[in-house]
Amino acid sequence: MGNVTFKINKYEYTMKKGITILDASFETMKFAKEYLQQPIPTLYYLKGVTDIDESGVCVVEVEGKVVNASTTRVKEGMEILTNTPAVMAARKEALARILANHNKSCLYCLRSGSCELQELLHEYGFTDEPELPKTDLQQLDLSSKVLARDNNKCIKCKRCINVCAKMQAVSAITAWGEGLDILVTPASPKGLAASSCVNCGQCVAVCPVGALTEIDNTDAVKKALDDPDQYVVAQVAPAVRAALGEAFEFPIGVDVEGRIAEALHRAGFDKVFDTKFGADLTIMEEAQELIHRIQREGVLPMITSCCPGWVKYAEHFYPDMLDHISTCKSPHQMQGAIVKSYIAANEGVKKENIVMVSVMPCTAKKFEITRDDECGAGVPDVDIVITTNELAKLLKEKEIQLEAMNPKAKFDDPLGQGSGAGVIFGAAGGVMEAALRTVVEKLSGKTLEKLDFTEVRGMNGIKEAAVEVDGTVIKVAAASGLANANALLTRVKAGEADYQFIEIMACPGGCVNGGGQPHQPAAVRALNNVPALRAQALYQNDVCSQVRKSHENPAIKEIYAKFLGEAGGERAHQLLHTSYVVR
Repeated sequence: MGNVTFKINKYEYTMKKGITILDASFETMKFAKEYLQQPIPTLYYLKGVTDIDESGVCVVEVEGKVVNASTTRVKEGMEILTNTPAVMAARKEALARILANHNKSCLYCLRSGSCELQELLHEYGFTDEPELPKTDLQQLDLSSKVLARDNNKCIKCKRCINVCAKMQAVSAITAWGEGLDILVTPASPKGLAASSCVNCGQCVAVCPVGALTEIDNTDAVKKALDDPDQYVVAQVAPAVRAALGEAFEFPIGVDVEGRIAEALHRAGFDKVFDTKFGADLTIMEEAQELIHRIQREGVLPMITSCCPGWVKYAEHFYPDMLDHISTCKSPHQMQGAIVKSYIAANEGVKKENIVMVSVMPCTAKKFEITRDDECGAGVPDVDIVITTNELAKLLKEKEIQLEAMNPKAKFDDPLGQGSGAGVIFGAAGGVMEAALRTVVEKLSGKTLEKLDFTEVRGMNGIKEAAVEVDGTVIKVAAASGLANANALLTRVKAGEADYQFIEIMACPGGCVNGGGQPHQPAAVRALNNVPALRAQALYQNDVCSQVRKSHENPAIKEIYAKFLGEAGGERAHQLLHTSYVVR
């Protein structure tokens, strides 16, 4: 395609022909010398979600005219200026228009401090703006058990609409009208809960402000911790350790596993466990189920059940394929059932007095705990779910500094022990890889020489692999992002794809990119593959683990020997398996 040479703020650059001025701006941010970096603000743009920024702030001056940097392409000899009086005035005018219809209750907003609009307002000198009249406020949409919508904070960027339609193939959110007069609304007039929303939270993940947030359950956790009659247990999902640090100014992709363990102990939890134990437990049950289906000509392909966003999607859009989904509960539900049966008995605590708190990267887990058939011990497996964002909020309120915690602190035994296979559950393809490490060894009776099934790794939407076991080929696929899942399952139903095992994760890139993870602004996401950086932390954790296969976890062996019996057996099925419904 060739290159073009142009200037931004009088500095000369040579880049690929055909890119936009905004793309060129992002490219300059890769230079080590700060004076060569030429940032252009964005508010609506988000790489892969909304490619055109129509907010009015993403503008520059070219040949005396103010133009949109996200739609104007660089040309040979073009001279671009990013901070002329005309440009600055245009940006301020655009921000004023947005702010005129924005609820400015920043002090009480969950996104305060990680709000893209708030950062621009500070930068451009908006300090004392009048509040919206109380009579003009729209009613909050609190119909969902998982997500809250506040249209008084919506800036009409359409990121939520695009991610829900393009990447998730759900279209639970839509819009009426044009420009700043549009109304962003659920597809159902009865609210988000009445739409086909699967609670994945990708709308929350991409929202630049506080118009979409997870339902905050931190007060419920604090109330439980303050009650002397409650035995409060925390468990932490694998993906949380790869992202929580970002809320405390750690670089993206730093593993803070040990720091989390100590922080939760200091917060007052009676026990602090690692959900990678539950992930190992899931592999034991899932592997046994897959082997049973393969050997007895059961329903294939078997599809993983760890992701509640995917499960609800299937209940809405693929009800005829529910018998393909593994009956295994998700890891945190399994772990909750074990806490309220095995641990309760060992600790001499009444199961009714245990408050099980799951710290998850996922908003859909908040819905999952309300499902039927998620009470293996006769009480709810899990009582409260908080996201990574909510954990950060809780720790800050308790003045617990993550950076001051011991990075080598440990989770409590026995449910603090997990394998490297359990850790990589948080990355797309990780459940598949963890399962293959166990399934291949159980079917072949031989020890794997190579544990890394790299074919199913990575951020690509659909990955395929074929694994030979004693002359039998097991064909597998892994899909992340529900639009990719839809494409894959369409092929399966049409007879165009032949698999024995499929992993599906609702969030693109897997749990590391869950709706409850710390927010990163558009400029950071344009320059970094955030999910990949977080996933790399999990793979490094796996490499450094003493045990890298679920079936070799000593704590797993012990719980089957002392309590559960055999994988897939009667007690295991009662505690660790579930069912699904047509919606």
